Amino acid sequence: MSETILNRENFETEVLDSKIPVFVDFFATWCGPCRMVAPLVAQIATKYEGKVKVCKLDVDEAPEIAETLNVSSIPTMIMFKDGKPVAQRVGGASMGVLEAFINDSI
Repeated sequence: MSETILNRENFETEVLDSKIPVFVDFFATWCGPCRMVAPLVAQIATKYEGKVKVCKLDVDEAPEIAETLNVSSIPTMIMFKDGKPVAQRVGGASMGVLEAFINDSI
């Protein structure tokens, strides 16, 4: 399964109204560390299919959402549960670190 691309129109439906936990990768296309973590996020989408929804939000496309959630550095990953942010991680990370972040949050 691939990641869901978020925007202003679908953020509420895909993240806040989700019945399962949601992992959101806040990124920008010009961000080197974001590009480095992107393949890991894609692997997570496949590995956690059905357990965790994996989404990506380009902060240049929806800056107001990033601002509302106090995302000031990228990449930032936020776990949502029952429509609320429950954990946040800033910066690049290994697969092990990302999996621990998810598993500790679900």
